[in-house]
Amino acid sequence: MALGARRSQDGTQVLRFGFPKGSLQEAMAALFERAGYSMTFPERSLYPGVDDPELECVLIRAQEMARYVEQGVLDAGITGHDWVVENRAKVTEIADLKYSKQSFRPVRWVLAVPEDSAIRGPADLEGKRIATEAVGLVRRWLKQQGVKATVEFSWGATEVKPPLLADAIVDVTETGSSLRANKLRIAATLMESTPRLIVNRSAYRDPWKRRKLDRMAMMLTGATAAEGKVGLMLNCPNQRLSKVIELLPALASPTVSPLADGKMVAVITVVEEKIARELIPDLVEAGASGVVEFAINKIVS
Repeated sequence: MALGARRSQDGTQVLRFGFPKGSLQEAMAALFERAGYSMTFPERSLYPGVDDPELECVLIRAQEMARYVEQGVLDAGITGHDWVVENRAKVTEIADLKYSKQSFRPVRWVLAVPEDSAIRGPADLEGKRIATEAVGLVRRWLKQQGVKATVEFSWGATEVKPPLLADAIVDVTETGSSLRANKLRIAATLMESTPRLIVNRSAYRDPWKRRKLDRMAMMLTGATAAEGKVGLMLNCPNQRLSKVIELLPALASPTVSPLADGKMVAVITVVEEKIARELIPDLVEAGASGVVEFAINKIVS
């Protein structure tokens, strides 16, 4: 189905949206689900289904996304900030989704060399050969460092190229485990990157598209903010409230409401899920009762 086909068929105004294909796809699909969008990914199709008739999605590699959004082929899409920089794309970033496929840390573009290499930093790259997928990013970084080196595009399996095919590589990493497995060490960090919701500048000047995109950004950032957190509801006697409140590492001031008997209050708050198993027994010991832990999908502030 060509982009825009639905618009021509029934007249519905549609936002053309690029969904990242590849390493970000699974994580972003989960994020969209938590944000309230029900999505399907038909086998062998590049057009994901979504339960919003005003969205028309297409799967695009993150490396190409910024270029198509800048050109107006797509109104908006999700890609890493690194690929916006690599393509020098003139787009507007309206949301930082701060989500990576394995962790909540940003990904890093790093200079990596064999463990026994004499290269310790940028100055040692003079006259050397570097393999990378982000050629433009690396060339501009080398220029900033005042270093001249040969930069070659790598089609993949970049970690295996040193020392035979390259003296060093610049590759993206989250944990560094793949580099270590290939006996490489990090000599420098070029940049950090997180996924961004990017929009075409002309499209963003359209009132309908701007409102649609701003509302989407609100839901996606709300879902991102809720990741790893749970809600807690509990009751406690008035005289025990201060002790209970002291234990709560709240996202914001907890909500406290008096109960009908005038002797008890209800407390609602948000905490990191990883601390709940230790926190709940502490709350009970401090006088809390009727403690309920519940999942949250979005935090919109």
